[in-house]
Amino acid sequence: MLAKRIIPCLDVESGKVVKGIRFKNLRVEGDPAQLAYEYERQGADEIVFLDITASHEKREILLDTVRRTADTIFIPFTVGGGIRNVGDIERTLLAGADKITLNTTAVRRPEAVKESSDRFGSQCIVVAIDAKRNYVDTRKSRRNIVETPNGKCWWNISVEGGRIPLALDAISWARRVEKLGAGEILLTSMDCDGTRSGYDIELTKTACENVDIPIIASGGAGVPEQIYDVLVDGKADAALAASIFHESQYTVEQVKRYLLDRGVVVRIPLR
Repeated sequence: MLAKRIIPCLDVESGKVVKGIRFKNLRVEGDPAQLAYEYERQGADEIVFLDITASHEKREILLDTVRRTADTIFIPFTVGGGIRNVGDIERTLLAGADKITLNTTAVRRPEAVKESSDRFGSQCIVVAIDAKRNYVDTRKSRRNIVETPNGKCWWNISVEGGRIPLALDAISWARRVEKLGAGEILLTSMDCDGTRSGYDIELTKTACENVDIPIIASGGAGVPEQIYDVLVDGKADAALAASIFHESQYTVEQVKRYLLDRGVVVRIPLR
């Protein structure tokens, strides 16, 4: 059985790590290089670095910050935000990234997923999907409808850091990017992001049951029990978390030991 991964996320704005609730009201949490170093020391399996305003501001990613962060760690390092073409990907990889994420670019130009996968390999390409619940009259919908405790719903996606919603079904989009060559999906619940109320289990489980590539669940981690739930009930391959680590509510190792005690296979760092 493959080990489940615990991945701290660094949402970066103007060179600083920030965190908000549902993509709004951002607060500064620290320096990305320092936080990445600390999370590797705690036993993180990977680090995700997202320049969250690059696409909206129509600018390139902060490569100097990427390079400085990459120089502090040896675990896999995934970077996204403002990446538009294979040239941007190459520069980001040369700055120290091991994988890149495509979100707005993938939606605006889906062939970019295939182009980048063909050029750099599917293991290098992560497609990020920011999804939001919609409760609808199912008789009028052709989307992937799921029964939840609050009624039947589907999930649409947003781009440009959650600023622009689109009438594109998240599950259908996940299946499409897999066919285009994505090696992994970073799936964020916009409803749960930053709330610490738990992940969107229905969203994650539905996505996992519809694709064969790994799904990283994101949005809503508040306590280790919720990470357990999304890995077990949600069937996620990995859990992304930010606030609980940034504010030292839990360490990565504490979360992993909680999971291990409950039968979840994780990697515990040797001391």
